[in-house]
Amino acid sequence: MKTDSTRFVYADLLRGWALIVMIEVHVFNAFLIPSLKETSWFEVLNFINGLVAPSFLFISGFAFIISSERRIDDLRKFGIYFWNKLSRIFLIFLAGYSLHLPYFSFYKVINKTSLPQLITWFNVDILQCIAAGLLLLLVLRIVIKSDKLFYGLIITITILISLISPVIWKIEFTDYLPVFFANYLNKSHGSFFPLFPWSFFLLAGAVFSRYYVISRNKNGEQYFIKQIFIYSIIVIAFCRLFLSGIFNTSLMTIRPNPFFLYERLGYVLSLGVFFWYYSVKRNTKKSFVLDVSRESLLIYWLHLEIIYSKVWGGKSLEELVSDTFNVLECSAATLLLIVLMIIVAKLWGSFKKKYQIYTKPVTEGIITLAVIIFLLI
Repeated sequence: MKTDSTRFVYADLLRGWALIVMIEVHVFNAFLIPSLKETSWFEVLNFINGLVAPSFLFISGFAFIISSERRIDDLRKFGIYFWNKLSRIFLIFLAGYSLHLPYFSFYKVINKTSLPQLITWFNVDILQCIAAGLLLLLVLRIVIKSDKLFYGLIITITILISLISPVIWKIEFTDYLPVFFANYLNKSHGSFFPLFPWSFFLLAGAVFSRYYVISRNKNGEQYFIKQIFIYSIIVIAFCRLFLSGIFNTSLMTIRPNPFFLYERLGYVLSLGVFFWYYSVKRNTKKSFVLDVSRESLLIYWLHLEIIYSKVWGGKSLEELVSDTFNVLECSAATLLLIVLMIIVAKLWGSFKKKYQIYTKPVTEGIITLAVIIFLLI
């Protein structure tokens, strides 16, 4: 999404807050004393935290469609815009796999990586899920020229993913595919965000963008938002009813549960409605949340590197703290890391505005240097 008046601020706010809460999720998961995770307050926190990934995925699909719809012809000509989109997707893949590298050394990866480490490296996290989902959208948008057919197919795929994911999770795909590809399909070997079912939220975001833009172009945006809120509340109530076990307790044992997916989608839509009204009422144009949102890939990658990279005397912060922080200490660590990420987002965002022509060369230079160092050591 662009940084001009056509920006969809409420979507940026949702993504920005999802990233900020995501920092809290990772800090508390990595540092908090295990016994505190059994308390009732942590259950409430865990529920809130459970909305972060669906929101992040939803906005990724939404933003991709919004940014590419006006330049469909450029995509289909395989010009500069197409290669920019493709390189962005590749960068997301690269960032995702870099977070799980067993060693920042090509030699050590080849000669010292154990099978469990290799499988962990190949696990599909949220960045790989996003990249794979965006690649699917890119290919389909180029191949399918009819808007009606494209969005009809996306809707169909989205519904199918929610329905067949429980079946997909029962299949041992390594019997047919290398573990690298099998990890994209289910969590049998430890993937946190396999395409089944997590791409459901990304594709739902793509579908939502279509109908939102139509309503906006017809000056019916506010009515559309009201309708979405009503539908989201109905979906949440309906899914909670079925997940409660009142009708059939066996429905609660299905994994991943379709009702769970639609319930979470309902919450994400409700959050989107909230931020829409907030952005309209406050006329939000500048905010540290927007700064974080606009540098989402950098902030996501960097805060995880700080927590999990073994750069602190050969150990990560997670290993150094080793589940010994209380609530106050975790809160302080979360706040410190959030402030640091806001500063990074503001500095990098400011650099991009002032030196726009240098942004791409600098980014490519940093990545190239990192790859060279990785290959040499």
